[in-house]
Amino acid sequence: MRIVVALGGNALLQRGQPMTAEQQRANIRTAARQLAPVADGNELVISHGNGPQVGLLALQAAAYPEVEAYPLDVLGAQTEGMIGYMIEQELGNVLPFDRPFASLLTMVEVDPADPAFADSTKFIGPVYERKEAERLAAEKGWTVRQDGTHWRRVVPSPQPVRIFEIRPIRWLLERGCVVVCTGGGGIPTMYEPGTRTLVGAEVVIDKDRASALLAEQLEADLFIMATDVDAIYRGYGRPDQEPIGRTTPMQLEALNLPAGSMGPKAEAAIAFVTRTGKPASIGRLSQLGGVVAGAQGTRIEPETARVAAPAG
Repeated sequence: MRIVVALGGNALLQRGQPMTAEQQRANIRTAARQLAPVADGNELVISHGNGPQVGLLALQAAAYPEVEAYPLDVLGAQTEGMIGYMIEQELGNVLPFDRPFASLLTMVEVDPADPAFADSTKFIGPVYERKEAERLAAEKGWTVRQDGTHWRRVVPSPQPVRIFEIRPIRWLLERGCVVVCTGGGGIPTMYEPGTRTLVGAEVVIDKDRASALLAEQLEADLFIMATDVDAIYRGYGRPDQEPIGRTTPMQLEALNLPAGSMGPKAEAAIAFVTRTGKPASIGRLSQLGGVVAGAQGTRIEPETARVAAPAG
């Protein structure tokens, strides 16, 4: 079975933890122990988040004002390499010695005509006081918005269109390789309008959307988003909340899950299942084996599949 597992940010850095290399490596080591059994007898592709890591690089760049900060596509490439290296090494410590694995820097195409370019919504980087944020916006051409009690830079988040390295990813999978790719939504890349010249884009691609596109273009049998929550809940936060064991895209869409919660993951699952007719699952990383088997987490199945009663 060909399986794409998108590791949520908790696999790399849990809330409140220091952003040290040691802490990230310890979390990735835990993730690798869950991933290794899934790799046994399956074709496995792993994607991952990179939000905290890009934020840290932005903070480090701010401390060195003599050089202009690197653009977001370059920061994305840096974090893909760093995180991919850690995942590779920890997987290598738990996989059979002869199982090959590789990380690919992955360019993901966005369309410069995407309406998202006219509406910056994705918060990135450190927080600022309002005056400092406005000064930086004027100096650097940024768009800034209020985020709670502080202000932050916001950038567009266009839809991913194409994964440039999809052919080498397929080639590696067909030869038994475990592949790490499309980290942080991939490196945002676009063609200059009217040309075939590739350039970086100062945007952030949603990692769940990009992972769903990856799973679709690889014709995966199962798309999993591994997070720190055991399932999608009906009535989350209420005394009568209940986990959803199995559902369909239409039923999931009717829940209107909030954007700041499970909304993006639900959207990605709906897109994958609707386009491919294959299932997607959302569940806890520590229960990955059960999520793969459909015994734990929330399994989203095509509308034609029989839907069981909610778990719990």
